[in-house]
Amino acid sequence: MAFGWIDEQADARRRAGLVRTLRPRPADSPLLDLASNDYLGLARHPEVTEGAAAAARTWGGGATGSRLVTGTTALHRELEDELARFCGFEAALVLSSGYAANLAAVTALAPHGSLIVSDTGNHASLIDGCRLARAGTQVVAHADPDAVRKALGTHGGQAVLVSDTVFSVDGDAAPLARHAEVCREHGAGLVLDDAHGLGVLGDGGRGAPHAAGLAGADDVVVTVTLSKSLGSQGGAVLGPARVIDHLVNTARTFIFDTGLAPAAAGAALAALRLLRREPERAARARAVAAELHARLSGAGLRAVRPDAAVVSVCAPSPEQAVRWAADCRTAGLAVGCFRPPSVPDGISRLRLTARADLSGAQIERAVRVIGETRP
Repeated sequence: MAFGWIDEQADARRRAGLVRTLRPRPADSPLLDLASNDYLGLARHPEVTEGAAAAARTWGGGATGSRLVTGTTALHRELEDELARFCGFEAALVLSSGYAANLAAVTALAPHGSLIVSDTGNHASLIDGCRLARAGTQVVAHADPDAVRKALGTHGGQAVLVSDTVFSVDGDAAPLARHAEVCREHGAGLVLDDAHGLGVLGDGGRGAPHAAGLAGADDVVVTVTLSKSLGSQGGAVLGPARVIDHLVNTARTFIFDTGLAPAAAGAALAALRLLRREPERAARARAVAAELHARLSGAGLRAVRPDAAVVSVCAPSPEQAVRWAADCRTAGLAVGCFRPPSVPDGISRLRLTARADLSGAQIERAVRVIGETRP
């Protein structure tokens, strides 16, 4: 029978407690949200939603084609220019998602005969980029510059280190300055996914590379998402103008994909301008994360100290993590639940988002619910 193996895999997932399900949320959910990636609380901000609506009224519901045909509007160019300036880079290229941005950057910058060095904790989109690239790949120990140095030392040609800046599972930060030092010793490039750093780290939320003094360097390329701190949809690649031009001409997820919808571009641009006007939002997100960690740890829970706005709490098993998250939901709190194979170390977790717009009372309520429902 065609696709008969699917049933076998479904049975295996059920036995392991790893079945995923879709749960549509209502527009007016009563749950306290610590599950989304809306770090700055901008997804429903009136300026952001009006930015989306105005762009749709002006440019239409869709981009109408690929960026190289009819899918580039003046709005896309405006967003790219302002995003590059804000983050401290020469140029930017907007794509339809952060996933597409990572695939574009990794595949276009790792040609046949070159080497990719990839952190074992990298996001799935970077891993898939490594798999699709024509280069060879060495996976190295998590956040370990010495392991990077050793890997680069085995290769005499072109090479690139690929890493998240803030890892999505535990919210820990990569040692960017040391990584850059090692790459420069070997003449290697550095491709960084700042999905969880933009809007949270750096001066006024300019990102982890900006905080590390790497923004604008000619050997550094950064990818970002527009769907987390900026509360919209889409992704972008930031870097030297010649790198961006190379992507325009070679990156398949840019060339052959429909351009980002104008509404998403308009929302992201409005959010970016709001963040530039209210830079304190970034510091507030970090403060909320620190408070969540302190309170959860004080309650006897095993919480990982956050470097940005992600706080994870370890669970005893995949099944108990699922039940814990469900019990939180029943008590009015939405939390993320990460289980294998989404976690590289095999440890299941609750994943909490420290949103900048959370009040002290909401933080207290979240900690109380998580503590009362613990397995």
